[in-house]
Formats: sequence, structure tokens, C-alpha cells
Amino acid sequence: MNEEEEILGQPEIKQELDQLFELVQAIRTELSKAVIGQEDVVEQMLASLLVGGHILLEGVPGIAKTLIARMLSQCLDLRFSRIQFTPDLMPTDVTGTSVFNLKTSEFTFHPGPVFANIVLIDEINRAPAKTQASLFEVMEERQVTIDGKTIPLEKPFVVLATQNPFEQEGTYKLPEAQLDRFLFRIKIGYPSLEDEIQILNRFKGDFEQNSLRSLKPVANAGILANAKNLIERIHIQDELIRYIATIIDHTRNSGDLMLGGSPRASLAILKSAKAMAALAGRDFVTPEDIQKVLVPVLNHRIILHPEKELEGIEPEEVIFDIVQRVEIPR
Repeated sequence: MNEEEEILGQPEIKQELDQLFELVQAIRTELSKAVIGQEDVVEQMLASLLVGGHILLEGVPGIAKTLIARMLSQCLDLRFSRIQFTPDLMPTDVTGTSVFNLKTSEFTFHPGPVFANIVLIDEINRAPAKTQASLFEVMEERQVTIDGKTIPLEKPFVVLATQNPFEQEGTYKLPEAQLDRFLFRIKIGYPSLEDEIQILNRFKGDFEQNSLRSLKPVANAGILANAKNLIERIHIQDELIRYIATIIDHTRNSGDLMLGGSPRASLAILKSAKAMAALAGRDFVTPEDIQKVLVPVLNHRIILHPEKELEGIEPEEVIFDIVQRVEIPR
């Protein structure tokens, strides 16, 4: 009996995986009431959510970035808040502030909108650097420090952010340190012709989209915590650990890249590959699971050399080229 067969022979893991698979299918079913197509986007968002990773959704206006994020949160029985980032937004508008109480002669902390389980940040690149910096501690340590006092955030805590990659007026480029805190950057494209026809057919008799209100929450904080613990127990062979490390090492030695993947990128690939295995109902990771997550994990963590950018090369092309050159474990 080989190692994979031994893992598959553990009934308690298999039973929990079956329950997780049913949960994921229930979320997909609810989302399908609002979101047409975008199966890969939904799969990547679910994988990130199950391991507590933050998500950056990128695409042109009008392709339902905010809708997908809002509808996913609606499928979960969790506290939700939405922040519209603007150039005049202050850090305290995000994290909260201390207000002086005249009656008690003491300062009272008024929590900001980040004190929720799922925080949707619309147009994250519209706020200045000072406001962007207020998210560093929040996203990494899941806590807020105000007036020397540290206040932990309730678990789970996930940031879903959107940005438009083409409109540059009135926007601020996200610093690499902040981009690195997103588990995935998911690029959303236009729907296919058939999907767009379905969108129009659904909208033609429901201009106000009242059907979206019928989405029901199918998971809560406890269920998500159990799912995360289960994913941690999913098996990954030593050969696949080396496979991940070798791919990251290639990004650091690529002539096309000025900056390669960090150890945080390696860990992100490991966690999200395990989540992909769980979404498929498996209790072991395959090379395909790793390859599925390479682009959303790495496309915002690697930096091309300027001359390569001028040639029109995209980060995804470099990632695909590296995958072709690294031998797949068998």
C-alpha cells in the first residue's frame, strides 16, 4: 500500500471531506443565482476563503467584481462591511478612532468598518499611501493598534478588494508590501457570448435584481474554522514540497524578473494547493493543484524587468514558461 492509499484509507478525513464538498456545492448553488459563468474565479475565491486568505479582484468596470464579492459574503452567516476607498479617506475611517467622552472624561474607542468578518474594499487603489498603510497590520496580524492599545479582530477575517487596472487618474499604485498580503490576485475578464446572453435574459424581467435577495447563508464562522483545520491535514508529498520550492527558486533566478517570489509566496502556494485538493474532494495534493494556483498567487508578487514590460510580456507568460521548465514529480 502506497502513501496516498494509506491517506485515503482514513475514514474520518474522507467523511469530513465529503461534508466540505457538500458545503462548497451549496455555496456554488447559491452563487449561481447571482453570478453567471466565472467558474474559475469562484473556485479561486472559495479556495482562498477556506484558508482565510485575502483576495484582490482586478478587472475593468462593469464585470461584476463587487457583485461576486458581495454575493459570496451573502452566502456566509458572517459580519460584513463595505468600504468605498476615495482619495480623501483617512486611516481612522478604516480602523476606527478614539473619541473623548465628556461625561466620563475618558477616551472611548469607536471601531471602524474593518471590525467585521468579511470586509469588501471597493477600488482599493483610490486611497492614498497613508490609508493603504493602515491595512498592513490589519491584513497580516488581524489586529488594530490604536493609541498604543492592540485590539484583535474577530475570526475569520478576510479582505475582498477590487481595483481597475486601466484607469490611472486619481489612483495610487498599491505598494508591493501590501500586494504581498493578498493570497490571490484574481483577474476577471469579460463573459463569453453565451454567458452574456444569459445575463441579459436574467436581467430583462428583473431590472432591480430582486432575485439576488433570495441568496441564503449556508456556512458560519465555526464551519469555516473546521474547514481550515481539515485543509491543514490534507497530505502533500515531499516531492511536491520540492516542486513548489523549485518553481519559486526559478522565479528568483529568471532573467525576465527583477523580483521573484518570497517564502510567503511558497507558503501561499502550499496552502492554496491544499484548498484546491479539498475542493476536488481529495485528501492529497497533486501537481495539478499546485499549477492551478501559481498564477493567482504569483502574478502580483513577481516584478518584470522594465525592458520586458516594454516588450509587452505579461507576468503570466513568465510563470507559464517557468512551469514548462520545471520537471513535474511523478
